[in-house]
Amino acid sequence: MEDAFRHEALFYSGADQLTSGAGAFIREGLESDEPVLVMALASSIALLRAELGVDAARVLFADVAEVGSNPARLIPAWRGFVKEHGVAGRPLRGVGEPIWCTRSPEELVECQRHESLLNIAFADSPFLSLLCLYDTDSLDPSIIAEAMRSHPTIVERGMRRDSRAYTGIEEAGGEPSRGLSEPPAHAHELTFKRDTLDELRRFVGQRAAEAGMSVDRRGDIVLAVNELATNSITHGGGGGIVHIWEEGEMVVAEVRDHGHISDPLAGSQKPAPDQDLGRGLWLVNQLCDLIQMRSSHTGSVVRIHMRRDR
Repeated sequence: MEDAFRHEALFYSGADQLTSGAGAFIREGLESDEPVLVMALASSIALLRAELGVDAARVLFADVAEVGSNPARLIPAWRGFVKEHGVAGRPLRGVGEPIWCTRSPEELVECQRHESLLNIAFADSPFLSLLCLYDTDSLDPSIIAEAMRSHPTIVERGMRRDSRAYTGIEEAGGEPSRGLSEPPAHAHELTFKRDTLDELRRFVGQRAAEAGMSVDRRGDIVLAVNELATNSITHGGGGGIVHIWEEGEMVVAEVRDHGHISDPLAGSQKPAPDQDLGRGLWLVNQLCDLIQMRSSHTGSVVRIHMRRDR
């Protein structure tokens, strides 16, 4: 067992390189009686099941397009696996595929941030080995270059090597280089404070109805924005500004305030039943299709994206 979290990127071209690279990693774990979770696309899972044969029955599989449609849910999923199967420091390993070519540009940025944040989330988990899949045929070279910065080790054509571009855990929690654009000119805007939360909920509900959201989804977005606004009132200077607008199939809402979110992993760990701190962002992550958080000492913005219907 290694004395540090093992975080590797597998660069593969074609099904043979995928199955040989990931298959060897999985079998290595099975031979040591390590629990193994594969959280990948359904197509990748099918290839790996065929490669593993009868050994596939000893592996846990999860469709990442369902589990991690919102990239912010991926670290909680890995944490759940570690909590359930990593008893007393038992070695375990996982195969992840957070990035695929049909992800939206906004999702790609958050997926890349997820890959970097894994180095912080599991820095104290030396018993976990994680292999992340990157299809070099379908992914833009800029994505591959970013993977080299977020993974200490690269695996390619059966060879492991240190990534010279790896930026280290010190930079893993930094703000993404790509900031958020300003809300569009057609966005609806409302300033809120503690005694106007009722008005805020009506405002969001009405805008969501006008955008054609289903009744259930309207309830979700009202709840999510209310949680963010409550956080702003409590931790962000007593109030803030909410914007809401339509963007393709999504309804987008954001909350801006003067607070500072210092924890880069905020919202990525399920709070205990008796814990209030962190519950709001956790709930928002469960409700939304995408969440983008940007924070500095001058203020914070949390932007959420929701499809009109589930």
